[in-house]
Amino acid sequence: MTRPALVPRLAGFGTTIFAEMSALAVATGSINLGQGFPDTDGPAEVADAAVAAIRAGHNQYPPGPGIPELRAAIAAHQRHWYGLTYDPDTEVLVTAGATEAIAATLLALCDAGDEVVVFEPYYDSYAACIAMAGGVRRPVTLRTPEYAFDPEELRRAITPRTKLLLLNSPHNPTGKVFDRSELELVAQLCVEHDLVAVTDEVYEHLTFDGVEHVPLATLPGMRDRTITISSAGKTFSFTGWKIGWACASPDLLAAVRTAKQFLTYVNGAPFQHAIVAGLALPDTWFHDFAADLGARRDLLIEGLRTAGFTVFPPRGTYFVTTDAAPLGATDGLAFCRELPQRCGVVAVPNSVFYDDTEAGRTLVRFTFCKQRAVLAEAVDRLRTLA
Repeated sequence: MTRPALVPRLAGFGTTIFAEMSALAVATGSINLGQGFPDTDGPAEVADAAVAAIRAGHNQYPPGPGIPELRAAIAAHQRHWYGLTYDPDTEVLVTAGATEAIAATLLALCDAGDEVVVFEPYYDSYAACIAMAGGVRRPVTLRTPEYAFDPEELRRAITPRTKLLLLNSPHNPTGKVFDRSELELVAQLCVEHDLVAVTDEVYEHLTFDGVEHVPLATLPGMRDRTITISSAGKTFSFTGWKIGWACASPDLLAAVRTAKQFLTYVNGAPFQHAIVAGLALPDTWFHDFAADLGARRDLLIEGLRTAGFTVFPPRGTYFVTTDAAPLGATDGLAFCRELPQRCGVVAVPNSVFYDDTEAGRTLVRFTFCKQRAVLAEAVDRLRTLA
């Protein structure tokens, strides 16, 4: 066959940077602070609930929208934490992780040529999903050191072709948590231009230093024009289970469900039962988990600063972004490819998450969702760079 196998709209999407860097970690025996997955399991009671569900025979196809118990638990979670009320039967959809929810949303709502405003740096699947839907991304850049955005740049990004605005807060890879004033501007523009907002809130419970996560759907005029997406993977440290969800008004959710049913159809029946148990954990568990993660963040930040990086402390997620320029880096990707040989640690270059690659040219992301002993060893290795 002489023609390229891959369609042109996906031509720029090869192996993800996470796969490349994780393979490099294995090949070199390095500590992997690149890909964001914990190295310990989540709460025992949640794992036990999964085992119990398997033994109870919950191993066949679950209902298409998700089991009723989980949809009710998600609705209760939104009401308890944010005062948002959703009908479990018509406004909650269980998905194969947040990634599928985002893909289904974009495939359902974005037609060829429709524009999607997205803040960069962005999680790499956003660009791929927009491309698969035939859409056009319109990035608005978050700039160091505070990862603020220019309100006028956001306004200019919205055109008559704009259909959706995709917002990730707490934000991967920067660790930014959009504050209320920033969200109010986003909400104002969505209402003014009749846009649907898609919010990726998978790190909703992972904020630090008393910082509040404010769902966009709680702002005036946004509840019925926002598709709120989250998942259990980050909150409960079971990333491999891939249990996510979307909450939205009935018409928007029906559209997402239409696309979702032809992707995975359904998934993870016993794990859905287990996440019911997770969402029922007391508030103290969520607060303690975030506090423990914050302490790990501080351990890594101190080590990175000692190693000579410029550090931009995150207010949420489990990633910390640094500038490697003080260590002589002129290209973050090259720096990350060399880092395992230099000190036995793997990180991820942020430049792959930008359209404006110059804005992220020397920025490098590390994760701190690892055991403290692992982080301490990584810090010792990184200090040899100084």
